[in-house]
Amino acid sequence: MKILVTAVMILGASAAQAGPISFASGWAEQRLQIFNSNDYSFGNSLGIVSEGAVSLAWTRTSRADWDSTGASWSWDVSASVPATDLARRGGDDRNISVYFVFLPEDIAASMEGANIRQLNGNPNVRILQYVWGGAYGRGTQVGSPYAPGQSVTVALRQAGTGSHSENVDLARDFRAAFGTEPGALVGLAVSADSDDTDSVIRASVSNLVLR
Repeated sequence: MKILVTAVMILGASAAQAGPISFASGWAEQRLQIFNSNDYSFGNSLGIVSEGAVSLAWTRTSRADWDSTGASWSWDVSASVPATDLARRGGDDRNISVYFVFLPEDIAASMEGANIRQLNGNPNVRILQYVWGGAYGRGTQVGSPYAPGQSVTVALRQAGTGSHSENVDLARDFRAAFGTEPGALVGLAVSADSDDTDSVIRASVSNLVLR
């Protein structure tokens, strides 16, 4: 995985709908490498094919979603990366990461519509990323090697194939990760990461709902 914190903060002009989040519109891909990226299929679900590549799909949330404290979704993996060390910089491939990007509400309001240059390096940004990958016990939290103190990985599924539904408590996990209450949920992203192991991921995410 590359420095996703920078890329995930590129909050574009289009907004997601409140409650259920559509994958049919409002999402864009952000490349993290010059010569390769994942293939995304946007529609009723978000299809992902990653062949020795890494990139992410992102959207910003509407103000109606800023106070969300929980989320649920379904995900499926039919081709998986091997288990990796999610704390290892440059060696932390994973099948899917689902990102939730937070800012304090007063700062979120003042930076609504900010571009990447304005957001990059903002010390107030906090990111929870829920991951299918590695070999960790469910709920294990791992600090990001790319943004210590700002981004925390929450392991949900170990590397492998299958289909599962998730229901997460964003507020609880945020408090455990950062020791404070979450602010405004200003952005969402989904990524797949297979570049370090030069492997193949075939996966999808569907039924993403904020509450």
